Amino acid sequence: MFAAGCGCIALFVVLVGGCSAIALSGSGDPQPSETETAVAEPAEPADVENVEEPAEAEAPVDDAPADEDPAEEAAAEGDDAPAEEAPAEEEAPAEDDVPAEYTSALNSAQSYSDLLHMSKQGLFDQLTSEYADQFSDEAAQYAVDNVEADWNANALASAESYSETMHMSKQGIYDQLTSEHGEQFLPEEAQYAIDTIEADWNENALESARSYRDTMDMSPEAIRDQLTSEYGGQFTQEQADYAIEHLDD
Repeated sequence: MFAAGCGCIALFVVLVGGCSAIALSGSGDPQPSETETAVAEPAEPADVENVEEPAEAEAPVDDAPADEDPAEEAAAEGDDAPAEEAPAEEEAPAEDDVPAEYTSALNSAQSYSDLLHMSKQGLFDQLTSEYADQFSDEAAQYAVDNVEADWNANALASAESYSETMHMSKQGIYDQLTSEHGEQFLPEEAQYAIDTIEADWNENALESARSYRDTMDMSPEAIRDQLTSEYGGQFTQEQADYAIEHLDD
């Protein structure tokens, strides 16, 4: 009876909740051990793993800078190598792979410059003319860009030829040298020629006057006008007067 009474008291205490610890301790170990493991289990694995994993993740961060130095050195070496080799590769074709047509055009241009003392534009027109050499524009341009010529000297040589063979005036030679239908020298090249040439303009006027008289049967006054005309000899008035005075000498 006593035992039964205690059991009833124990059940009552459990329901109320005030004697739960006494009832568990009196009944044995299984229930307290389950309670302790339930509290301890979440704390041990979760905290340890979460602390150690970031420490392992820091290792690649320390290794990354070490890998950058070789990459930068390789990039630097790679940048230097092509910069040195590129000019050599570009220059070789320019010297070795010149088309045969270009070489032929250059040889012709050199001949025209040396023998006929032509201007740069005159050479180009001669090389590309359908009635002359008939080179392509590209070959002719290569030729005039690479020909060895002194254009001032060529202009001077042409001026001397006009003075000695055609007895032209100073202004007449200048116009002939710069004319698009003539020699096509640059104005500065033509000016160099007439400033440098050694010519006797009075004698040139006299020779021109005699030519007018003998071939065209012109009167002295008509010859004078022809010598000074801007469409004729373009001699000065003094040079024309000298020619008329010595016409019969």
